[in-house]
Amino acid sequence: MSQHKIETICLHHGTVEDPIHKGAISPIYMSTAYQFNDVKEKKYPRYINTPNQEGLCKKIAAIEGGEHALVFGSGMAAVTTSLLSHLNSGDHVVFYNDIYGGTRNLIKKEFSNYNISYSFAAGSSVDDFKACIKKKTKGIYIESPSNPLLKIVDMKAISDLAKSNNLWTMIDNTFASPINQNPIAFGIDIVIHSATKYLGGHSDISAGAVIASRNHIDRIYESAKNLGGTISEFSAWLLERSIKTLPIRVREQNKNALELANFLEKHSQVSKVFYPGLVSHEDHEIAKNQMSGYGGMLSIEISSKIDPSLFFKNLKIIKPVMSLAGVESTANYPKLTSHFSLTQEERDHQGISDHLIRLSAGIESIEDLKSDIDNALKTSVYES
Repeated sequence: MSQHKIETICLHHGTVEDPIHKGAISPIYMSTAYQFNDVKEKKYPRYINTPNQEGLCKKIAAIEGGEHALVFGSGMAAVTTSLLSHLNSGDHVVFYNDIYGGTRNLIKKEFSNYNISYSFAAGSSVDDFKACIKKKTKGIYIESPSNPLLKIVDMKAISDLAKSNNLWTMIDNTFASPINQNPIAFGIDIVIHSATKYLGGHSDISAGAVIASRNHIDRIYESAKNLGGTISEFSAWLLERSIKTLPIRVREQNKNALELANFLEKHSQVSKVFYPGLVSHEDHEIAKNQMSGYGGMLSIEISSKIDPSLFFKNLKIIKPVMSLAGVESTANYPKLTSHFSLTQEERDHQGISDHLIRLSAGIESIEDLKSDIDNALKTSVYES
């Protein structure tokens, strides 16, 4: 494992050498057909072992402090492959209730086809998870900070619980990014990212990543070859390039998100702000103990007097789009996007109201961002 600091790792680790021209950056190998005879290893894109894929895996493993990594064509490919590789017919798994809507939809729609049962922990405490463990339970899956309410799970406590019951642990670490949080250091076995988000950071890549020990990665790899969630060579090259600026981007996003959270907590048209960096956040102390930065994501509950559709239309700088974590600030409506597949009852149970707005802080001027949100709130009141 590298002894360099994170900034150096992001820049230099996993770079593919250019043996001919000695270029400063990784060359891109677009081939999908490699020689099979007289070679030590047969290379094929679905085997995640082409030059750009391998370099990217080394970089991502290093920045998360893991032994090995695998990359995929999307975050959901990473989630699906990791789960199915660690579960068999008849097994049971415990999930944190507040997880990404796409993951929850996967569980609801697909697990019954594999005869896999599951439980959702009612809350984030160890007792909530402990109450769900059964004889056939194989693992615990969490997300922290959660999407979209930024709830925090005590990773060390969950890891200890799992180990005492001989269970594996997985975490979706997308919202934190490896700059703000490294779950392996707290005992979590398998770390998953939608690399489409912070690792990519420019809203132009679809990718996923999994980081774990060699034993876990070998198990996931066997399923990955069969399920075929391959990342393209160009996306692998773009992602390796993008990670070079990850520390700079994320720290600026952290700063803007915290300033926005403090500003909006005092705004007359905002009833609640969800951001773990706020002292008022119910999980602030846990976040302070396991995060080095609080992230670029926050959610706000806007006043019932504000028309959400008008609010999005009246934003001038912040873009109302489906994804998050780009260098540009974005706004999102969980009811119609990340959690649209949930029933109204499920959204209500998670606390996702019809006036919840999710914000992803970019790297623009903080004063411009404040002004943009303030103007949109003031001009989006329901007509009498």
